[in-house]
Amino acid sequence: VQLQASGGGLVQPGESLRLSCRASGFGFNSYTVGWFRQAPGKERKGVACISGVNEAVVYSEPVKGRFTISRDDAENMVYLQMNSLKDEDTAVYFCVTDLTRQCPTITARVWGQGTQVTVSS
Repeated sequence: VQLQASGGGLVQPGESLRLSCRASGFGFNSYTVGWFRQAPGKERKGVACISGVNEAVVYSEPVKGRFTISRDDAENMVYLQMNSLKDEDTAVYFCVTDLTRQCPTITARVWGQGTQVTVSS
């Protein structure tokens, strides 16, 4: 069971990035998958998650209206489109699943390796 995130980088405030997460080794389309992030010196926090059953989505308050999570079950991929990025979005972003139909929590069983997003002018 593996999640591999990519797409991070350095951008200026107001710009966009798209993160990708490739899943392998499990029945991807059955499970909810999400993104967490960890800013320097802070704890990991959930950003968004998407259901594998009906593609229902949940967003954290700081990213609502700016980020969009989506999935492509045929390709075993999850995406996080991040628009209008702010300095406070700077963090390592992780693709996560608990192999259930619920949004993953901090105790989730499967974590990708993380991809760095830096927003700075």
